[in-house]
Amino acid sequence: MISKDTICAMATPTAESAVGIIRVSGCLSPSIIKNCFGKIPEARFASLGNYRNLAGDILDNAIFIYFKSPNSYTGEDALEIFTHGNPFIMQNILEDLCSRGCRYAQAGEFTRRAFQNGKMDLSQAEAVSLLINARNERALKASQRQLAGELGLRINSYSQDLINICALVEAYIDFPEEDLPEENTRKIIEDLESFSKNLNVLIENSKYTNVIHQGINVAIVGEPNAGKSSLLNLLLDSNRAIVSEIAGTTRDFISEKIVLAQYNLNLIDTAGIRSSENEIENAGIKKSFEIIANADLILIVIDSSCKSSIREELKDLDKSKCLIVLNKSDLSTDEKTVASFGDFDIVKISCKNKNDSHLVKEKILSFINAKKIVPQTDDILVSARHCRSLVEAKDAAIRAINLVKENAPAELLASELHSALDSLGEIVGTIDNERVLDKIFSSFCIGK
Repeated sequence: MISKDTICAMATPTAESAVGIIRVSGCLSPSIIKNCFGKIPEARFASLGNYRNLAGDILDNAIFIYFKSPNSYTGEDALEIFTHGNPFIMQNILEDLCSRGCRYAQAGEFTRRAFQNGKMDLSQAEAVSLLINARNERALKASQRQLAGELGLRINSYSQDLINICALVEAYIDFPEEDLPEENTRKIIEDLESFSKNLNVLIENSKYTNVIHQGINVAIVGEPNAGKSSLLNLLLDSNRAIVSEIAGTTRDFISEKIVLAQYNLNLIDTAGIRSSENEIENAGIKKSFEIIANADLILIVIDSSCKSSIREELKDLDKSKCLIVLNKSDLSTDEKTVASFGDFDIVKISCKNKNDSHLVKEKILSFINAKKIVPQTDDILVSARHCRSLVEAKDAAIRAINLVKENAPAELLASELHSALDSLGEIVGTIDNERVLDKIFSSFCIGK
């Protein structure tokens, strides 16, 4: 679907730099090249020339590349202009392009056109945004695999399995006088059960997607003065949080990010947990429990030098998410406090000793790997949108299995199979939903 209008946008941030890139896509691209640079060069080869505006004035000496349809990112005739990275120069060129009949691109419109023109499926188009925003190695690899089309290939494979089942079922719709043989009934059930299991693997992987792309949420909790803020500062290697001997100093949470090996950690220092009559402090403590509920990893900071009652406060926590940080190990130890956490994973440190930072980080890293907070393999990850469609397809397959077992009419079975196919089609975009497309591409940057 080649668009009638031609779009343009900056493909690099609006800031001073060595080089800035302007992208153009649409039917006006060849005439723009000829009128602005004086010639249309060989496609996909870089050329150097003066960009002249409608008045004939030179706006910049730039490199430009012509991409002839369909061999371009969008599948349309396209142009990329590499200017000097002065935002004023780039804006002048964009304004001139608009005076020649272009319009400014909407968010994600270049990639949307690539999808609509068959250059990539919808899952690949979504991966473009994920790739741009990847902030760690695992997120980058997952995005690259999706952009390479691995999710689309797997979905297409599963769709083909369903189509084969549909062909068998619909043969008996066309010839109703024939009964479905028992061996075919067993095969349909077996194939649908295998199909459901395959979908379930992807559905299970969806729980890791936010952890990989957005980071692991690490809540730092404990009683007042246990050393929560000191631990945050130790991990950040900076004095980010205020440290005071006055109980209740931290009344709202503080959030910071660090990169640990191939993972992003979202560190959240919470208000000290204790009984309080202060309304503001209690609001902070309530917020602490909300953060704990949504955390992937909970660092419970304990002052090992004195008696602690927080074990009772946190008795309902999932131990598999908890790592005990026994702080103040340079002081005398309260053995009863230490013993009360003997069934948890523990690391002993002193936040006053900067060298102990690596002890905590190593323990966190081994804890993440041991507790499978992230997937242990680089399998395909799916988004919440993908997961919804996969669940719908799986539910339709399960309904189809029950219909076969009940010896229901083949028409009902075929209807469920087509419903499952439609759900899979929504993932790769073979089922067009304009509202879904608007939502997906609205999160892109303008020049992509």
